[in-house]
Amino acid sequence: MARGGKAFKAVAKGMAVVASAAAVIERRRRAAMAADPDELPAEVPGPVPVPRADPAPAPAPVAAAAAAESQAPEPATAAPTAAAVAPPAPTAHAGLGREYHPGRPATPAEAVPWGLRVAAESTWRLLLLGAALYVLFYVVDMLRLVAFSVLASLLIAALLEPSVSWLRRRGVPRSLAAGGVFLSGLAGIGLVGWFVVWQVSTNLPDVTAQVKDGVNQLRDWMVNGPLHLTQQQIKDFADQITKAITTNTDQLTSASITGAQIAVEVLTSLLMTFFTTFFLLYDGERIWNWALRGLPRHSRFAMAGAGPKAWATLTAYVRGTVCVAFIDAVCIGIGIDLLGVPLAMPLAVIIFLGAFVPLVGALVTGTVAVLIALVTQGPWTALMVLVVLIAVMQVESHILQPLILGRAVRVHPLGVVLGVAAGGIIGGIGGAVVAVPLIAVTNTVVGHLRRRNEAGQAVFTALEAAREAAERTAAAQPAGAQPPTAQPAAAAD
Repeated sequence: MARGGKAFKAVAKGMAVVASAAAVIERRRRAAMAADPDELPAEVPGPVPVPRADPAPAPAPVAAAAAAESQAPEPATAAPTAAAVAPPAPTAHAGLGREYHPGRPATPAEAVPWGLRVAAESTWRLLLLGAALYVLFYVVDMLRLVAFSVLASLLIAALLEPSVSWLRRRGVPRSLAAGGVFLSGLAGIGLVGWFVVWQVSTNLPDVTAQVKDGVNQLRDWMVNGPLHLTQQQIKDFADQITKAITTNTDQLTSASITGAQIAVEVLTSLLMTFFTTFFLLYDGERIWNWALRGLPRHSRFAMAGAGPKAWATLTAYVRGTVCVAFIDAVCIGIGIDLLGVPLAMPLAVIIFLGAFVPLVGALVTGTVAVLIALVTQGPWTALMVLVVLIAVMQVESHILQPLILGRAVRVHPLGVVLGVAAGGIIGGIGGAVVAVPLIAVTNTVVGHLRRRNEAGQAVFTALEAAREAAERTAAAQPAGAQPPTAQPAAAAD
């Protein structure tokens, strides 16, 4: 029995020694890993297994004493606990071949300041967008006849489409309504052109005589006025103009050829405009549905809602612009007629057409009336015509535009002026005419898409809140409880 107890103690001491040695080995391994994090071992060794010996059976008192003695390890050889082992140092630069430093970023990208990273990300996106716009404008410039024909057709169709819709609501067939309104529009344009030609041809002899008188008065003013020019100097100036005209015959001929080409292009553009306008009035809804099918599937619903709003904005803009242009033409025409300026009615028609360019169109076309007043009536009448133009423009910008076009356009006057200038630089007169409606339609579409995105985000947030509330309710119920359900009615006996 004494031998069995000694053997049991020896086995317990051996197990304690082995455990202590394993703990020392583990501490050294972790210290090596912390010193050189790049060299990771293939596998982490576990504790060394110790075979258990089957001691001989011993009496219960002796076995209990030996077990109590074996459970209390000696202080010098006790195995360290898990809390006594220090955790490894963080290895932020593991695998990069650099020594760890707590103040150094993990990657080079993290060393770049956040503002610079945001600026770089925004810059390349803006460059990509600018390149796309450049390609778009280049294609539009190549196909300018088609582009301006389509844009002009959209403007004319937006003006005539309410009449077509009114006729169709009264039971008129679609083809008859579209054809009748289209022919009525052509007849109106033809009557306006005939009226302008008739007025000019009727008043041309009188205007020519007045222009001659005005030129003579201007010559007298140049001789007797503050300039003190001589008749010989004036004659030399006129001879230089005549010589310049005679020596540049080839250039004038090429200019006439260019004018003929422009006339052919204008005629082609008019035919395309009329053709496109009729089909927009006749089958505009189907054309829009066909265009929607060319968009990605996830964008169709958004653009399907933005299309009618954009068309409503364009219709309101065109009708409001016609109303404002009519008021400008009537007011300026009455003013120059009261001042005695000839060709008052044709000038009023020209001002009406120029007023389709907001804020600046009527003023630019009104300068023709100022020049005619200058050469026919003198500088005082020309100054009065200029005062009338400025007064009407002030009324337009401060009263007519906010009341009639304010709800349709919703574009700041500075944006209108800059848009007209940019459109004129890019596309000339046609670009200046279509710039403001394009800005208005784009503003409407962007606003609709932004509101739709905000509404979708609000719905998503509400659904997430409802789901979280349902999860909290389910977690608060006891484990064995069932959700409340309707109890079936008891069967009748």
